[in-house]
Amino acid sequence: MKLEICANSYQSVKNAQEAGAHRIELCQELSVGGITPSYGLLKQVKENLKIPIFVLIRPRAGNFVYSEDEFEIMKHDIQLCKDLCCDGIVAGVLNSDKTIDVERTKELIELSKPLPFTFHRAFDEVANPKKALNQLIDLGVERVLTSGQEVSAEKGLKLLNELNIISKNRIIILAGGGINSENANKFKTIRLIEIHASASSQLEECNSLFSTPLIYSDPRKIKAILDAI
Repeated sequence: MKLEICANSYQSVKNAQEAGAHRIELCQELSVGGITPSYGLLKQVKENLKIPIFVLIRPRAGNFVYSEDEFEIMKHDIQLCKDLCCDGIVAGVLNSDKTIDVERTKELIELSKPLPFTFHRAFDEVANPKKALNQLIDLGVERVLTSGQEVSAEKGLKLLNELNIISKNRIIILAGGGINSENANKFKTIRLIEIHASASSQLEECNSLFSTPLIYSDPRKIKAILDAI
């Protein structure tokens, strides 16, 4: 089983690499679910670290229904990631009725090639997850990140199992949401081959009115998950 770590900083990526994680989903601003990381962070990571980097393409917090301008930003960011030799793209677009925006998602997939494409947790908002999974399979999406439409992947085990059965090895079900060393092995029991975790800790208390606590990927937690699987 592979472990993908959601990392929000250079130090977090470095910690994950040293701890033995298999892959990174790189983003910033985890407090809002993650947004696209900066050019400087991407460049620093790719020039100095060797762990595979999949990049979150999300131009803002909030919903996954994007304006034309926002969609253009997403396309520019994907091209930038390719120029920097990143290893994969993580994105997703929905319609206002909670269905997959098939045409726009297809456009992002085509632009991302030859990089693998992960459809992110926008999937957890779709009204019909089984239909949506088949649409993503038809589009050629390599994996879908999902908690099984629950607040945590552990609570979503039933749907995760159903999705994995439907997938028939045509798409990877990447379980994510509250995964830790204590529950990681449960995802092996339903034959998932990849899991996603932030494995984060708070570095220090925040004593300022103008800043938030510093969250980082904790190598001890990463190693504990790896030991569990």
